[in-house]
Amino acid sequence: MSGHSHSHGSHPHGGHGHDHGHDHGHGGHNHAPKHFGTAFAVGIALNTAFVVVEAGYGYAANAMSLVADAGHNLSDVLGLVAAWVASVLVRRQRTARFTYGYRGSSILAALFNAVFLLVAMGAVIWEAAVRLVHPEPVAGVTVMVVAAIGILVNGFTAWLFASGAKGDINIRGAYLHMAADAAVSAGVVGAGLVIWATGLEWIDPAVSLVVAGLVVWATWGLLRDSVAMSLDAVPPDISPQAVDGFLRERPGVAALHDLHIWPMSTTSVALTAHLVMEAGHPGNAFLIATADGLRDRFGIGHATLQIEEAGGPDCRLAGACGA
Repeated sequence: MSGHSHSHGSHPHGGHGHDHGHDHGHGGHNHAPKHFGTAFAVGIALNTAFVVVEAGYGYAANAMSLVADAGHNLSDVLGLVAAWVASVLVRRQRTARFTYGYRGSSILAALFNAVFLLVAMGAVIWEAAVRLVHPEPVAGVTVMVVAAIGILVNGFTAWLFASGAKGDINIRGAYLHMAADAAVSAGVVGAGLVIWATGLEWIDPAVSLVVAGLVVWATWGLLRDSVAMSLDAVPPDISPQAVDGFLRERPGVAALHDLHIWPMSTTSVALTAHLVMEAGHPGNAFLIATADGLRDRFGIGHATLQIEEAGGPDCRLAGACGA
């Protein structure tokens, strides 16, 4: 935790001081991402091997559901790679150019995962629609056996990421893909069973359409959240009004303006605000206590507060953003 004041001389805000409360502890959104290196390595290896096996048997058995599932698994392998790279980059130290480090890469990885998965499902839906119009014979037993293996592979991989799915949208993307794959494989097993029992070839593309629809529905939330993060939206579990109220109730605060809250990564949140103080600069104890409150109550671990004297020159940003 640090609190320091800078004088900016010819800065557009005149002689206002900037004060920073930076917390690098754990709690809320601001915590170091848990290492999932082993989970990524195992998941990528297992799914790559399964993609090769599933695609080969899918083509051999003329099973569109298997080929579709293989394509989905391939997208997840690429998604796991992107998520793994991002989880490594967020730990790199900041540089003179990347002053926040590479934390934002985890947001980009989650966005990539969502977009890539939706594109892959679009291809599946197109091919399944063609098969509905022109159904072809399918080897139901082969479909069931290969897809059953997929349930084990994908279910185990999803379990590897389960512990981080709630606290990190990047890990949530990896978990969601693996869990969705397990569901897809279960659907394919069901399709194989029906085809084997009835001989109805249209079941294969029909199940592919249903599964693709479910995956798109499950992925939509990931896409929405990752797009919002990339646009610096306030995290959904933080109320800007509550943060505003907390800051205005701090001792000596006469007014507040230019409040911004945004995610620096999938696990850390930053805040900047201008506080107008009745008695001028309140000292480091005030800054430390305020930063602690923002961290403990809202999970905001990187707070930057600019102190302005009540009755002094108006800050130019106050007129632009509202008091």
